[in-house]
Amino acid sequence: MRKDYNLEKRKYIIGGFIILITLIYIVRLFDLQVCDSKYKEYADSNAFLRKTQYPSRGLMYDRNGELVVFNQPAYDVMMIPRDIQAFDTLDLCATLNITREQFDKRIYEMKHSSGYSSYTPQKFITHLSAQDYGRLQEKLYRFPGFFIQKRILRQYNHLAAANVLGNIREVSEKDIENDDYYVSGDYCGDLGVERSYEQYLRGIKGEEILIRDAHGRIQGKYEDGIYDIAPISGKNLTLSLDIELQKYAEQLMVNKIGAVVAIEPETGEILAMVSSPTYDPTILVGRQRGNNYSNLINNKYRPLYDRALKAAYPPGSTFKPGQGLILLQEGIVNLSTPYPCHGGFVSGGLKVGCHGHESPITLKPALRTSCNAYFCWGLKNLIDNRQSKYGSHANAFEVWKNHLVSLGFGYKLGVDLPGESRGFIPNAKFYDKIYGEGRWSANTIISIAIGQGEVLATPLQIANLCTSIANRGWFITPHVVKAIQDTIMPSDLLEKRYPTIEPKYFEEVAEGMRMAVTGGTCRLANLDSIEVCGKTGTAQNPHGRDHSAFMGFAPYRNPKIAVCVYVENAGFGATYGVPIGSLIIEKYLTGKISPDRKHIEQRMLESNTIIYSGVKKH
Repeated sequence: MRKDYNLEKRKYIIGGFIILITLIYIVRLFDLQVCDSKYKEYADSNAFLRKTQYPSRGLMYDRNGELVVFNQPAYDVMMIPRDIQAFDTLDLCATLNITREQFDKRIYEMKHSSGYSSYTPQKFITHLSAQDYGRLQEKLYRFPGFFIQKRILRQYNHLAAANVLGNIREVSEKDIENDDYYVSGDYCGDLGVERSYEQYLRGIKGEEILIRDAHGRIQGKYEDGIYDIAPISGKNLTLSLDIELQKYAEQLMVNKIGAVVAIEPETGEILAMVSSPTYDPTILVGRQRGNNYSNLINNKYRPLYDRALKAAYPPGSTFKPGQGLILLQEGIVNLSTPYPCHGGFVSGGLKVGCHGHESPITLKPALRTSCNAYFCWGLKNLIDNRQSKYGSHANAFEVWKNHLVSLGFGYKLGVDLPGESRGFIPNAKFYDKIYGEGRWSANTIISIAIGQGEVLATPLQIANLCTSIANRGWFITPHVVKAIQDTIMPSDLLEKRYPTIEPKYFEEVAEGMRMAVTGGTCRLANLDSIEVCGKTGTAQNPHGRDHSAFMGFAPYRNPKIAVCVYVENAGFGATYGVPIGSLIIEKYLTGKISPDRKHIEQRMLESNTIIYSGVKKH
């Protein structure tokens, strides 16, 4: 009998179909039972209500134990969409003090958010007032599917340091993608310490499991709560800030644009960090946060822009102590090396002006009088006249730049706050690109010798230079958190960093800065009972009035504070920078302002330089 090959083929085809269908069923069952959580959520939500228990956020104290940031209870209205039954919408709106249009808008936004699920709790209204909470609590039985979730809001004991403390906000989709701790509706730190120490402050969430009956009504805790997970509170932080000094510095900077940074030299701990204009931290708390944040964003004075960390300014003459250190280290000058100053630096057809003082002049008197010519001649001799030592202008310039980098310029210092700027210190390739390789010299770029031209620095970097001089040759990375509860501080915030300058030269520069206070450009900083060292800075501004700057430390021996003040469009460094800086030093070291200096304090408190900023709205 002949074999029927067509029948034989049909058998394999039918068998293949059966195997394919079986595989499809297996894959689908696997997907439903293992991969797809929708039906599990549906089953669980029928029997249980899982309520997240949010931990208390860590508190913040200042260096003296003063409570700065704490928590207060807040309440969100939550809903599980599949549990919603018919209810009086207008009654709910009246209870929550919202309009029907706001109700509809919120429902629409919720359903179109990335974390939406009809089986899991969704946030409906945030930050109920105490009155609204009490009203809703009495009527909650009328609105099946709705419940109240307890949360926390930040509160402040002092209306200061907003730029340092930061705030909290609702998480974004990007936050959720980057960290599986968060779900839609959670809060996280935004700006400042709240952001940079978020993982310490936020704590660990807990969970409460409630049992439902067949009608979806809550019957109590599942198994008497044995499966509940208690939240773990966030860690408390001790800040390095002295909150009273912070408030005082902010008062001195009212109606001014600029920054103040004060550091304890021995530890690198930031005592005060002011960005002016500032804002009231309480306005970024509660249901009006969004509107208030938008107003701050649109404010022409940019109060959210942290000028202490982010603003890259020409440092002006506050740069000269760093220049003096480099010239000494490289053997370009010694304490007896004189340079002429005939009304300024004159070389060929180039002139950089200076004010009247003795000539010729050596390093310490040059720091005392803030002589431009001295530091221009020093840079010229380093770059142009030492070819046998460095080989070329470019190589000499790189030596200069590398010393500055070691002093904390040109790169981020690594402060424990977000958004730090690196400032700008050019390298030889930068000038090769502009002028052509080998086609530039010291005269081409001479303005950098006095902290002008392409050189830019943040107030934090200038304060850090002052710290290095105060310590006579080392610094610790500036930081605003002094201690974390039950946690060892990161080692990079505790280790000493040593510039490429020998310590002996820092003593010479410190003495020159002391001379500037006793008989030079910083005379307004001279205090009867405290030996203050300082350096003024008047930074040229092509867009308006010059900027007023000052850096100083005290006492001369065993210094306790180093400070930088930078006031935009305020003229000479001695006019605003010096008095503000000296008042901050005196206030910190003595706790008061002496009677014979009260008139200086009053003038700084009442003065207004923001009118010279070029911003039309005052």
